[in-house]
Order: sequence, then structure tokens, then C-alpha cells
Amino acid sequence: MSEKEKMLAGELYDANYNESLMKERYWVKDKCYDYNQLKPSNYKGKENIIKEIFGKTGNSFIIEQPFMCDYGYNIEVGENFYANHNLIILDANKVKFGDNVFIAPNCGFYTAGHPLDSKMRNKGLEYAKPITVGNNVWIGGNVIVLPGVTIGDNVVIGAGSVVNKDIPSNTVAVGNPCKVIKKL
Repeated sequence: MSEKEKMLAGELYDANYNESLMKERYWVKDKCYDYNQLKPSNYKGKENIIKEIFGKTGNSFIIEQPFMCDYGYNIEVGENFYANHNLIILDANKVKFGDNVFIAPNCGFYTAGHPLDSKMRNKGLEYAKPITVGNNVWIGGNVIVLPGVTIGDNVVIGAGSVVNKDIPSNTVAVGNPCKVIKKL
């Protein structure tokens, strides 16, 4: 099994020293650099680069600059997607956003995790678990979503939250760790 296959299967893989994966990350980081250097008013140029980077997009999306990701092809966004400044998506595994998702500034979606054992971690090993965000979701500023999390439909995540567990549909959740405080 290749390191990429291990990565996508959620198994431990060589994230730091595998030349093939490094090449893919450099390619997308160059694309993100190009994206972030465009004039903010160059909507068509920005749209074209995102469509080149992402695995799937809806017809209507806006991602404010700056934006960074690790691979790009693992990211899917639905219709009417909006992400404010400083979105970071570490997409070593799938990161899927539904329709009508709004993300405030300085948010991160991190599929990657690392072994607790320092010897394994120091070898450059990590794992990656998918993240799924449903439809009609609003994510407040400075939110971090960790590996393997699913956020349901019609959810509001409060600013500053660290989402380390699934959040059910039709709820408001806040905090570190993020917890449901209200049903909608």
C-alpha cells in the first residue's frame, strides 16, 4: 500500500519524508500562493484557481484571501459556500462542506493527527481522518475542527470553539471542547 493510500485510509503514513506526497503539497502550496497574490477583485481568477485545486465545488462560492491547504483534491464545497479570511484546511483526508456553509475568519479544519508515542511521531508518521460539515452551517471566528469530526445540518458553532467530537444537526455548540448548548 502506498503512503497516499494509507493516508486516505486513515492509517499511519509517512507525511514528512515521502517524496510523492511532498511533491503534491508543494504543487498545491504554489497554487495557494498564486491565489493569495491575486487582486481581491479578480473573482474569475480566484474561482479558476480554486476549481483547479479542489476536488469539487458548487457553482457559487467565495473564499477570501489568504487561504491555505495541504492537498486540495480532498476538499469538496457545496453551493453558496463562503469562507472569510485566513481559512486553513489540512486535507490529508476528505473535508466535505455541504450547501450554505458560512465560515468566519481564522478557522482551521485539520484532518491530520499524530501518534502520542514520540518515537513514532519523530519518524514523521501521522494519520488523517475525514471531516464532514453539513448544510446550513455557520462557523464562528477562530474555530478549530479536529480529525474525524462530523458537524450536522443546521448547526451554529460559536466563535473560539475547538470541535473534537461530532455535533448533531439542529444545534448550537460552543466552547473548548465544543459542546451543544441549545437545540434549534
